[in-house]
Amino acid sequence: MDRFITDIAQLLAPLGPITVRRMFGGHGAYCDGFFIAIIHDGTLWLKTDELTREQFLAAGGEQFVYQRLEKEASLGFHTPPPEALESPPEMIVWGKLALEAALRARNASPATRRRTARKAPLKSPQNPGAGSRKESTPSRGRRRA
Repeated sequence: MDRFITDIAQLLAPLGPITVRRMFGGHGAYCDGFFIAIIHDGTLWLKTDELTREQFLAAGGEQFVYQRLEKEASLGFHTPPPEALESPPEMIVWGKLALEAALRARNASPATRRRTARKAPLKSPQNPGAGSRKESTPSRGRRRA
């Protein structure tokens, strides 16, 4: 890991356990399992949402933008003010905003649903073919007798 990534991890460490993983040519920073930052080409982008985006923009933050299928695409990540990279107390302020945005994003995602077995429709006069299988195609791995 290069020095910049190590420095960012140390600046964010007061938020909680920080792990950094390689991703898409850059790195992702996670705080206690929550994705809070992208580190790419010597730039740090912190997680933002509708509640924090304006604070980052007002401080001069730039949005993370990348090329996708010959079009520009963006993610909810913005740069913190440059002085935050030099001041641990200042970085904690911006890092907390990123962690809060990540927490809100996780809580806003739909609950995972358990897979339930599909029930075959019952045969009826209106649906005589329901519940039957086509016999012309054998099941994978089985031989027909």
